[in-house]
Amino acid sequence: MADKHKIFAKNTEGMTFEIEVSGHKITVDASEEFGGKNSGPPPKQLMLAALAGCTGMDVVSLLKKMHVEYESFNLIIEGEVNPEHPKKYNKINITYKFVGKDIPKDKIEKAVTLSLEKYCGVSAVYKKALDLTYDIEINTP
Repeated sequence: MADKHKIFAKNTEGMTFEIEVSGHKITVDASEEFGGKNSGPPPKQLMLAALAGCTGMDVVSLLKKMHVEYESFNLIIEGEVNPEHPKKYNKINITYKFVGKDIPKDKIEKAVTLSLEKYCGVSAVYKKALDLTYDIEINTP
């Protein structure tokens, strides 16, 4: 039987929702321009956050197993939004940014590829709906 995930969302005021996810509360809201109070991120951008967390955690785990050390690892996720309704993401680009000495590029590429092609459930869904691209940057301190 498949796993099921369930969340609870409560409209607290105006456009604001408090969403409970695995016991953690997240507030989402619209900007003032769209009738909200800007008291939390807009829901669509949480799609980018989900992707960052999913692939980022995969890459950290895989690089640990490969014994790859780095000083810092950051991701930049950029989503291109369709100008017409529904205003959905048409393209998302992930930039994986590493800083460290003697980081093996081949192992970084392998970890990123494994994440995006095998392990990250978020990217698996997104790839079916939009153009998902990535870049890797490796810099020395």
